[in-house]
Amino acid sequence: MTTDCDGNPDKTAHETSSEPVWLVYDGECPICSAWSRYARIRDAVGELRLVDARHPGALMDEITAAGLDIDQGMVLKFKGTLYYGPDAVWMMSLLGTPSGAFNRFNAWCFGSQHRARIVYPIAKAFRNLVLKALGVEYIGNLQKTA
Repeated sequence: MTTDCDGNPDKTAHETSSEPVWLVYDGECPICSAWSRYARIRDAVGELRLVDARHPGALMDEITAAGLDIDQGMVLKFKGTLYYGPDAVWMMSLLGTPSGAFNRFNAWCFGSQHRARIVYPIAKAFRNLVLKALGVEYIGNLQKTA
């Protein structure tokens, strides 16, 4: 039986020989939610588990303890390593499947660290504008520990 990031039984997950890949994103951001929903990784890599950063849990505690501001970047946990912001989307593009228009576009935008470091801040700025227009508050994971 598999478990979610808090150690609870996960009856919907499929058993894989690889450990899961965790993607932590802002569930109230329509851009982050859509990107996370459409992102796919190769079956050989493991199972992609999506985690809404607005819900407390062990993985969010780990992210906060690492000093990563979830309002400034999504986080990918792969093989015990936390990838943050542009590095997270770059790794997702490396792990991604080549099938589908979304994944091909994602690979083009974020398929190199150089491009990811250019495109990610633009995407983040657009995300911030959308959140402001919708009146959505930041998560503030680092402020909650201060």
